[in-house]
Amino acid sequence: MVIMDAHSRGSVLVVDDEPTIVEVVARYLERSGYRTHIANDGPQAIASAARHRPDLVVLDLMLPGLDGLEVLRRLRDQDRDHIAVILLTAKGEESDRVIGLRLGADDYVVKPFSPAELVARVDAVLRRIDTSPEREAPLELATMTIDPGARRLFVNGSEVPLTQREFELLLFLARNPGRAFSRNQLMDAVWQYAFYSDTSTVTVHIRRLRAKLEADPSRPAHIQTVWGMGYRFQP
Repeated sequence: MVIMDAHSRGSVLVVDDEPTIVEVVARYLERSGYRTHIANDGPQAIASAARHRPDLVVLDLMLPGLDGLEVLRRLRDQDRDHIAVILLTAKGEESDRVIGLRLGADDYVVKPFSPAELVARVDAVLRRIDTSPEREAPLELATMTIDPGARRLFVNGSEVPLTQREFELLLFLARNPGRAFSRNQLMDAVWQYAFYSDTSTVTVHIRRLRAKLEADPSRPAHIQTVWGMGYRFQP
């Protein structure tokens, strides 16, 4: 099923096995100008993502056929265009949310949620993609090169794949070397949610970046912890 808008701001795939949630979310997205595709289970989600190549997937974790985490794994394995993903989770699914973030989800929304808030989250994720600098010169650091336009990272000459949010977090820190930022400040600057109280997603993304960038993630040389404050980047 596809809901079309003549003045589309982008394409969103909504995946949930509850028809009411799908219909309401799709309606709100359509009113905001998005072209919307719908899937009701895991296999449909994989097929629709391959067929339509949406800009973003709103993905429920509890799905028949394949659960949301398996769908996310397969999307990330096949995701050459780095489709953004927002997870829909229940209040008691904290461990699944953490796994989802580690697998490369860009954000999550806990049920029950406001459809208007979800649309705002979609706007924020896609706005970051749309406003990424296209002609900014690469940042040449001691062991790495960060290319904002191509959204590529090279460490010691080898490319290191990053999710959209990992790249945005690294780029923000690298543009401000030596400066310490709290988790709340990073949520505001990178996730654009100054009101967002759960900063554990910052910790998860920092851990993932260290695993990809640092020679010894347990003793990071680049993304350092500032105790009692947050994190800073050292080139």
